[in-house]
Amino acid sequence: MKDIAIIGTISIFIIAAAMIFWTSANKSDQNTESNNTNYSKAYFAGGCFWCMEGIFEAQEWVGESVVWYIGGSSSDANYSSVSSGNTQHRETVRVAYNPAIISYEKLVELFWTQIDPTDPNGQFADQGFHYTTAIYYWDENEKILAEQSKQTLQDSSKFEKDIVTKILPVSEFFEAESYHQDYYKKSSFRYNIYAKWSGRKWFIEQNWAERIGELVEQTYGEAALRENLTPLQYAVTQQDATEPAFDNEYWDNKQAWIYVDVIDGTPLYSSVDKYDSGTGWPSFSRAIVAENVFTRTDRKLFIPRTEARSSSSDAHLGHIFSDWPKEQWGLRHCINSASLRFVPAGELEAEGYSEYLELFE
Repeated sequence: MKDIAIIGTISIFIIAAAMIFWTSANKSDQNTESNNTNYSKAYFAGGCFWCMEGIFEAQEWVGESVVWYIGGSSSDANYSSVSSGNTQHRETVRVAYNPAIISYEKLVELFWTQIDPTDPNGQFADQGFHYTTAIYYWDENEKILAEQSKQTLQDSSKFEKDIVTKILPVSEFFEAESYHQDYYKKSSFRYNIYAKWSGRKWFIEQNWAERIGELVEQTYGEAALRENLTPLQYAVTQQDATEPAFDNEYWDNKQAWIYVDVIDGTPLYSSVDKYDSGTGWPSFSRAIVAENVFTRTDRKLFIPRTEARSSSSDAHLGHIFSDWPKEQWGLRHCINSASLRFVPAGELEAEGYSEYLELFE
């Protein structure tokens, strides 16, 4: 998890015409890439770039998002130097978007819904200059649109404090280290905890949830789910379907380690608690973390059943029964393989689940 450095406000002076030779070369690359792919680029600094990358990349109109360090005057940048507070770089996400589907103005508005634009010292639990907010523009048109959007937000009186997000020209940028790229995917469990406890998730829900829904689908909206899940996974997790017994991926899997939510990677079950119930579906005596699975009454059949769902993604997992001898196994969590993704021994550490290695020691 990222360090939280609390520092005072650092004033900086940005040269309006930044290094003409660099801008020309890089803007040429920008335009060439955009023309070849039909995508344009936009740059946003919204505090922790882990948190900014996911919301953009989940949308259909995004080709990719990449995290960068932008704004400093030094000839190089890396996480160690930037996080120390000794540079004038900000953590930034570059969004490659399809302008035929979404306008730059809407993209800027989506950016506003992911931040607290009134904080001059950082974002939520992350304080320090590198966590301060900015919109970086490529040309005069983007500058005008960004400034107009900022003024509209200021005039709306949504917040009692002034909007302090900077509108700045793109300056020299450096791609962040590979382990920061797609962190929200590679270490989704830790990322979700971080996003929640940093205060960002709560702030967005309190101030922006309705507007996000009006702009685009949520990160795990229907379009994104249909794109990322197989038809069977979608039917099971979103429509409460049941996959065939003895004809699913994990019913007879005897390998060790953990099973995570197929949607967001939250740890759900462990092979330590898995057993052969003879039903043809993966069966577990308990969840790996009790709070990661919640239950509700399912009345679709004549006899009410206890449905198991993922606490994080609200995916349908299966049902919980008490028909197995409790003195031997406890309850029977009868779970669909389509709701799960298996993470084997050799991949736990790389995917951010190393804390669960101790289960098997």
